[in-house]
Amino acid sequence: MFKKSMPLSVQSILALLVLFAASLMPTWAAEQEPSVAWEKIDRGVTLIDVRTAEEFAAGHIDGAINIPFENIVSELVKRNITKDTEIVLYCRSGNRSGMAQESLVKQGYSNTYNAGGLDSLISAR
Repeated sequence: MFKKSMPLSVQSILALLVLFAASLMPTWAAEQEPSVAWEKIDRGVTLIDVRTAEEFAAGHIDGAINIPFENIVSELVKRNITKDTEIVLYCRSGNRSGMAQESLVKQGYSNTYNAGGLDSLISAR
């Protein structure tokens, strides 16, 4: 009538753990596509360069505002940038923009995009 349930094997448990861990991966891991970033930038989204002020002064994308990644949440609050505003972030390599994006997502910002590094963006233009 009923089949006896068999205990899960170690391999089955590991497979389930891998699937679970994959489901927790940040959704922005697949971002940093320059063509997608430029499409958003061309539409006039809020563009934020999260590098230092010195890096920003040495060159940046026209229209970008400079907010170092460690200040991103507090500065957006100060500037009254709402949590549903479309925001594109970039830095030198994509690392700091990724950290900034993670901070924003944790605070409820729902429309962010990590564009990656400045050089990659410019060379894709």
